[in-house]
Amino acid sequence: MADPSDLLIDRTLVLLRHAKAVPPESRPELADLDRPLADRGRADASAAGRHLVAEGIEPDLVLCSPSKRTRETWKYVADAGVTAKDVWYDKRVYNADTDALLDVIREVPAEARTVVVVGHAPGIPWLADELALDGTSPERVQLTQKYPTGGLAILHLTTHWADLAANDADLVQYVVPRG
Repeated sequence: MADPSDLLIDRTLVLLRHAKAVPPESRPELADLDRPLADRGRADASAAGRHLVAEGIEPDLVLCSPSKRTRETWKYVADAGVTAKDVWYDKRVYNADTDALLDVIREVPAEARTVVVVGHAPGIPWLADELALDGTSPERVQLTQKYPTGGLAILHLTTHWADLAANDADLVQYVVPRG
């Protein structure tokens, strides 16, 4: 009998840029890692959570930057009803480029079917663009033009996490939920 981890199964990857944080100039005493969400950010993160619930997204794993604004984004998403089996706060996600994000994603356990990455720009938008196969859909064009705070891309793939590479995913949806 085949090892279940060897089977190619449908997987979902959600790339969520953190919600709106307080601007650095409003709290100059804070390190970048410590900037919290603004009021609008909390509302938008809740809206992102409601959207994921409506789409039936139930992550097996959340990979989250350890910054305060990403942790708070995940908290408000979860408070809106998104339940995850596990959450990993990984410093490599903080301000990561696409290669660093791919390195983290490639370590996801093979049995995970749905993964949410909560990170930062420009890494999250660049990764969504790099992974998505179809470069002509209106949603794909839109995400390459602007991927604001709270923006999320839902990608479908059939490859192993360990093998994930450019052009391996179908962009199912790109939205910017607002609260």
